[in-house]
Amino acid sequence: MAEQQTPVAETPAGQPTPQKGSSVKKKQNKRKLRNGIITLVVLAALGVGGYFLYGFLNKEEEVDTELQTAVADYGMIQSSVQGSGSARAKESAAITLSQSGTVQQLYVTAGDVVTAGQPLYTIFSQAAEDEVTKRQEDLSAAQEKVTEGLKSISEIQKDISDLSAKQEKLTVRAPFAGKILSAESFTEGKKVAEGSTVCTLVNDRQMKLSLYFSYAYENAVSVGQQVSVSVPAVMRSFEGKVETINKVHYISPEGTDNFEVVVVFDNPGTLTQDMEAAASLTAADGSPIYPYQNGKTEYYEVREVVAEVAGPMVSSNLLRYANVEEGDVLLTLSSDSLDEEIRSRRGDLENAQKAQEDLQKNVTTAQEALEKAREALQDFDAVSPIDGTVTSCTLVEGGEVKSGDTVITISNTTTMVVTISVDDRNIAYVKPGMMVDLQSNWGDGGMFTGVVTKIDMSLSGDSMGSGMTNYPVTLEVNNFDNTLLEGMWLSYSFVTSQSDNCIIVPMQSVKYVSLDDGETASVVFIQAESKPENAVDIDIPELMPGQTPTYPSQEDGYYAVSVETGLSDNYNVEIKEGLQGGETIFVNYFVTQGWG
Repeated sequence: MAEQQTPVAETPAGQPTPQKGSSVKKKQNKRKLRNGIITLVVLAALGVGGYFLYGFLNKEEEVDTELQTAVADYGMIQSSVQGSGSARAKESAAITLSQSGTVQQLYVTAGDVVTAGQPLYTIFSQAAEDEVTKRQEDLSAAQEKVTEGLKSISEIQKDISDLSAKQEKLTVRAPFAGKILSAESFTEGKKVAEGSTVCTLVNDRQMKLSLYFSYAYENAVSVGQQVSVSVPAVMRSFEGKVETINKVHYISPEGTDNFEVVVVFDNPGTLTQDMEAAASLTAADGSPIYPYQNGKTEYYEVREVVAEVAGPMVSSNLLRYANVEEGDVLLTLSSDSLDEEIRSRRGDLENAQKAQEDLQKNVTTAQEALEKAREALQDFDAVSPIDGTVTSCTLVEGGEVKSGDTVITISNTTTMVVTISVDDRNIAYVKPGMMVDLQSNWGDGGMFTGVVTKIDMSLSGDSMGSGMTNYPVTLEVNNFDNTLLEGMWLSYSFVTSQSDNCIIVPMQSVKYVSLDDGETASVVFIQAESKPENAVDIDIPELMPGQTPTYPSQEDGYYAVSVETGLSDNYNVEIKEGLQGGETIFVNYFVTQGWG
């Protein structure tokens, strides 16, 4: 096979033949230079573009604002309340049956106008009658248990009273003032038996004398008559009186019929029992009256004091011949068993009283159940509870009804009720009898007038987190022509307060600023040639380029004056102090161009 050769071009005459390595190096240098130039151009373009883009994005344009003003003028302003509410019948009654039954007679149908007390229907219900009978029996049984409980409580209270009386008798006291003639001896801690004699006590403060007088003097002696008593043993006479006249018949050995006269006289302390004593009375004619014979002195009262209950002796004050006063303690006993019995019976009483409360509650419950059953029975022979119109009736003569059925509904729509809500800022202006304009939100928007009948200050609450308290106010609306339908929504509005011939400014013109002392003031900026006397100094911050101004400055010819505001509506506010009227005031800035 012949060898293939590659032809080689000749080098032009007059030029040296270049070497292979030198040619490649020159080409690489040219390429690098070209790439570097391109890179510089791109970087320069990016820098210039970024600069212009940054300037465009951050360019601050001049703010074009227009100062809005108004004139503080005189006029009238009202504060009003607006809202809506739904109408409902003032009176409505529905009859729902509690038992099943059969309709015997039906006197009305839906749409009929009825008056209170008018018969509606008659339904026979054996179940309703049986319910009344059962409830009567339940009430009688509950009342019987209450009677038994009261009897049991009375018996326990008597036991406690008797035990308490016994407990009091553990302390033996002197029944009257006198002297102890004899006394028993008791040992501390030893039991004293019930009925044991404690001492013999005599009333020696007075003495008595029993004498017999002839019946010949029957009409000459009377109770309370003065008597002269003579006691030879002490050689003294005493003044006494007739205490008792006993018409007995004592026959003397001489055959004289005599009656008894008991004479009482004071004891000076030297007299004792069984002393001889004589006495005489004076008749009406002044003649003396003498007894059949002399008598002997006796203590006015002698009594044996006994322990009425048993118990161990705690202390004793028994001294023979000791003088005592009424109520003085003679002997003190104790009784653990008596104390325990009293505590036990008091516990029984407490339990019985609690049980009695439950029994009484059962009576109340039974009475309420009986009343409810009787009312339910009346619903089966019903009359209209109110004046109104039958709005629904599901009864058919001969038909059956079931427990829980609402068989008839009556509404009195001649007077409708609308409940509105008034917040705490305006509730003070709402008074009973106040007229409120109402407008229907249905159809042609009929107009109505409501009268405030009730202001419920007890029901209040926050309105949707507004921080204001709302109070329900009830309005009544006459609806004799029945143009106001139940459930109809009504808009309402009424004036709560009004100021006439007052200075009024736009609401936006009143600004709230901080003063140097940290207090917040209500101000209005007024245009003036010089600073008014009531002007206040406020700090107006310096505006940055492009920033919208907040308030006009004194350089603009405006000064902030402190004002007191009054009533306000949706647009204007009353100025009570601070303006004279007629001033040009700053309202706001209207901005036509802001940040670029």
